[in-house]
Amino acid sequence: MLDVFLVTILTGAVRSGVSVLYATLGEIIAERAGVVNLGVEGCMLMGACVGFVTEVITANTLLAILMAAVAGGLLALVHAFLSLSRGANQLASGLATMFFGLGLSGLLGAPYVKNNITGLNPVSIPLLGNLPMLGPILFQHDLLTYFAILLAPTIWALLMFTRWGLALRAVGERPTVAFAAGLSPLRLQYSAVILGGVLAGLGGAQLSLAYTHTWVEGMTGGRGFIAVALVIFSMWDPLKALVGAGLFGGAVAFQFQLQAMGVPISPFILDMFPYVVTLLVLLVWGQTGKRAMPEGLKSVLAGGVQGGVAAVTANLPRAAAAE
Repeated sequence: MLDVFLVTILTGAVRSGVSVLYATLGEIIAERAGVVNLGVEGCMLMGACVGFVTEVITANTLLAILMAAVAGGLLALVHAFLSLSRGANQLASGLATMFFGLGLSGLLGAPYVKNNITGLNPVSIPLLGNLPMLGPILFQHDLLTYFAILLAPTIWALLMFTRWGLALRAVGERPTVAFAAGLSPLRLQYSAVILGGVLAGLGGAQLSLAYTHTWVEGMTGGRGFIAVALVIFSMWDPLKALVGAGLFGGAVAFQFQLQAMGVPISPFILDMFPYVVTLLVLLVWGQTGKRAMPEGLKSVLAGGVQGGVAAVTANLPRAAAAE
């Protein structure tokens, strides 16, 4: 009995945590470039909505996933334009795009709330899917889940061992130094924020196309904000993001099991459980995370305007000419 309960919780942890994992990986990339995007929630909602609507209209799941990624990337582009090109405060811009995504997804998705889709169903990996305990936990999931698990070490390797990753991290630490080295901080930050939005859109697509097979307004339920919190927990490390997403997913699966067992606890308290667990983990882990924070984020979180990065790098050639 205990084995069945444990397998159910761990399997649910993987399924529930994947959408958050996508968003966390995307936000890690953006923040490594020195940009905070609090609009992750909106990007996820746009991905979930557009992916679901595309699936209903075309019955083409691959196209639905692609359109979800595009939708998330386009909303992130709005945030990048406001904060990087127009000098808006990153935190205010992120919240504005989040509310815009919440409203737009609700408007676009309203006619499709009662629709049913086939979407993505679990695919058992031959041989591995039949392993006792490990089979259902790791090897009986949808394709977006497998992709997310492989994506985390891939992004880690790209950030650590490629020229692109080195350039991105340099911009996130000291954009003026990166500019002096011949890099384009603005271009790198734009690409990082858009890529982060694309991954958040994929997280939303996994939620609507694979996890729930439905669309409901505001269905992400704060997962975008959890992703931003898990970036701190993971210390901006994609591999540790796997652990953070698993903890959140496990808390979600655990509260579902408690509800199914009829535990005499208010369902409102049970719904709070995953978020309380995340907050407690951050409370314990927060100080450790500060030490790993990219230097470029400190001015943003202190209330600075990150759009100034573009202004600073734009003024460097003038300063050099004056000398």
